[in-house]
Amino acid sequence: MGLFNFWKKSGKSLAGGGDKAPDAETLRQEVKELGLSADDVDITVEGDKVKLEGGTLSAEDREKVILAVGNVEGVAEVEASDSDDAVFHTVEEGESLWKIAEKTLGNGARYQEVFEANRPMLSDPDKIYPGQVLRIPQTKTA
Repeated sequence: MGLFNFWKKSGKSLAGGGDKAPDAETLRQEVKELGLSADDVDITVEGDKVKLEGGTLSAEDREKVILAVGNVEGVAEVEASDSDDAVFHTVEEGESLWKIAEKTLGNGARYQEVFEANRPMLSDPDKIYPGQVLRIPQTKTA
């Protein structure tokens, strides 16, 4: 079981703002709208914590679902089975994908790999915000 922290007061507003996390069905709909398949994953919400259990997702898809539900206003933690090897980075003020790739992958020119690893949640490499959590690929993507 992996436990991942998110900035509760930043992210996409799905529950009308504030500290309240969206319900499980709203999060399931967000995952679906992003084009991610998680039909066999059980999503539950307990306060500001989201739990993801079960499912037959690849490691990459599971990590993307973690980010899809975690980068939502009101969510502070995501607990997910089979995700102990996931590597995430929380965007800091003034960072760009180039700086993040330089820091995490050792070469800023690999920013496109970070961008691709976070699609469809990211639609543009320049549209990241402080507090957003990004997936860092552990192998070079094609």
